Amino acid sequence: MRNSRRSEVAPFIVMDVMEAARAAEAAGRHIIHMEVGQPGTPAPEGARAALATAMDEDAMGYTVALGLPQLRARIAELYGQWYDIDLAPSRVIVTPGSSGAFILAFTSLFDTGARVGIGAPGYPSYRQILSALDLTPVDIQTRAENRLQPVPEDLEGLNLDGLMVASPANPSGTMLDRGALGALMDAAAGQDAGFISDEIYHGIEYEAKAVSALEISDECYVINSFSKYFSMTGWRAGWMVVPESHVRVIERLAQNLFICPPHASQIAALAAMDCTEELEANMEVYRANRLLMLEGLPRAGFTKIAPPDGAFYVYADVSDLTNDSRAFAAEILDKAGVAVTPGLDFDPVRGAGTLRFSYARSTADIEEGLARLTAFMAAR
Repeated sequence: MRNSRRSEVAPFIVMDVMEAARAAEAAGRHIIHMEVGQPGTPAPEGARAALATAMDEDAMGYTVALGLPQLRARIAELYGQWYDIDLAPSRVIVTPGSSGAFILAFTSLFDTGARVGIGAPGYPSYRQILSALDLTPVDIQTRAENRLQPVPEDLEGLNLDGLMVASPANPSGTMLDRGALGALMDAAAGQDAGFISDEIYHGIEYEAKAVSALEISDECYVINSFSKYFSMTGWRAGWMVVPESHVRVIERLAQNLFICPPHASQIAALAAMDCTEELEANMEVYRANRLLMLEGLPRAGFTKIAPPDGAFYVYADVSDLTNDSRAFAAEILDKAGVAVTPGLDFDPVRGAGTLRFSYARSTADIEEGLARLTAFMAAR
């Protein structure tokens, strides 16, 4: 049988790197994982305990399509705690990970062929999901002087139907302050373009709190996830906040596309939201790891880096070292036993000269990884 044109999406290169690392580990090697954007910690203890109890008491059947009402209410409460926003729980939709939220958002907002702007470098699956839905991703080549975030003048002449931004961003970790985020929202509105804010790294910030688009306007979609701050990547639980008039649209789509988010994951997610002490302990690890990376990477020879405002990545310009980041990453894995992500995942135009280093694992792993990178670069 033939395949559809829509299926012709590029691979998610970091997943290929993960597979190569897994194969190396299966062959007996010890690999330090700096490639994958996931915490090295499990779901919080309270979340796991809550699920264990629920499994003895509940059949774990379907929930309603928009998610458990108590979880939606707790997420709405979080917006009051983090941003001083009085958010109606009815606007909160629980999704099967942020990936499910992207599919719902793109399907709800855009018709076939719609042009959706995304910053480059940026999360690669934005581009691939848009393409698979017969939408047109429009890469916005961001600049170092703008900390690799789009600015309003970048949108001029693009004739966009939508704009998606991420703050903190993957892979750069940079954030948009209130003025910069508001200016982008105004610029999108000026083109009558729908605005989507990816806020899945909120909670993982270092020197300033990330600004939510909901602090500026209700006329946007906001997407978040339990994967990062709440340390629940494999549980596939996320959420989105949409204008009240869009809730029923999303509900109809969710009923048909997903039926509901995973019930077990929703139980764990609800309990995770009250595990503040454990989650903040994870943050102390990220803070320590960030400092190690900012000191250790330049010492190893990766000198063109900038401090991330949030998330747990350092994006490095290695164009003075290679013009093939994929081959360079493979060499680092082979010779140093450290898995890193080629920038081609995030920027098809300039990514051959960049690498992303994740510091989401244990501090001991980060120390060992930096030592291996230093030895590798000295011998190269």
